Amino acid sequence: MLAENVIVVDASPIAKSYKNLSVLRPPKNTGSKAGAQSYALPFINTKYTIAIDADTSLPHNVIEKMYKFMESNKETAAASCYVIPKKVTTIWERGRFVEYMFVFPVTKRIQELYGKPLISSGCFSIYDTHELKAVGGWSARTMAEDMDLTWTLYEKGKIVRYNQDVLCFPLEPENVHMMSKQLRRWSHGYLQNVRLHWKKMRKIPVLREQVIAALCDAFLGSIVFVIVLPLNAILFHDPLTIVYALLADVSFISIPPIVKGYKMKMVRKVLSSLPFFLLLRLVNMYFFYNAFISEFLLNKSLTKYEKGH
Repeated sequence: MLAENVIVVDASPIAKSYKNLSVLRPPKNTGSKAGAQSYALPFINTKYTIAIDADTSLPHNVIEKMYKFMESNKETAAASCYVIPKKVTTIWERGRFVEYMFVFPVTKRIQELYGKPLISSGCFSIYDTHELKAVGGWSARTMAEDMDLTWTLYEKGKIVRYNQDVLCFPLEPENVHMMSKQLRRWSHGYLQNVRLHWKKMRKIPVLREQVIAALCDAFLGSIVFVIVLPLNAILFHDPLTIVYALLADVSFISIPPIVKGYKMKMVRKVLSSLPFFLLLRLVNMYFFYNAFISEFLLNKSLTKYEKGH
């Protein structure tokens, strides 16, 4: 039997009605999820701590599986799992669905192979409580507290893992308003963490290369598709260049989700969602450039935490 202590911070009357919950209310609004989680951390006395978003659902026995994973990997400070959207209905949920079906079976597994998952996801992760408290829990100094915590652990020489065999199901933004809030927070949070951690991160192999590659892809990849290819088509009267490039890009991105979708009996859902992933990429590009201009050129850092799922 696992020792359990479920803590809900700033809870509603519904949470208070459950006898097996510890309900905490800070003296004032902490202003962010990170603040609420760190407020509760001193009250944790179990060996491991699980942080989970209120909109994330877990299949049966997931907590037990993650517990066994940590017990089997004693030096692990934090671990995350495979993420699939709970709902795949709207165009935005479908776009995110394809994104996750590429990132987690491919990118995350490669990161795990090299021992440096880029982030222990905030929607559901497990931590060694001692290591978590040693770094002060979750910091509210950026808009991406899970990334900040992950990179801080690496800087302390700690091990972060990714468990491919466990699933969790968060709600993803269902409309453009909610997606805008999420992408704005994620883009600013990523760049804030790069600025905050770069001096120490550049001494950490694999993590350093991942961040450099991601930044190059965000900047150069977007420029190629939005400026270089259209300009090439106009100057050389060769519009097929754009078509060929898009086909190559879509083929590269779609194969892993289709393969994973086949294994999970979700091929139709993957195929019908692919066009919306391309739309999401364009929107994501807009928010990334907007965040870069704001954070680095205008020196206007995002400080207000707005939940977008």
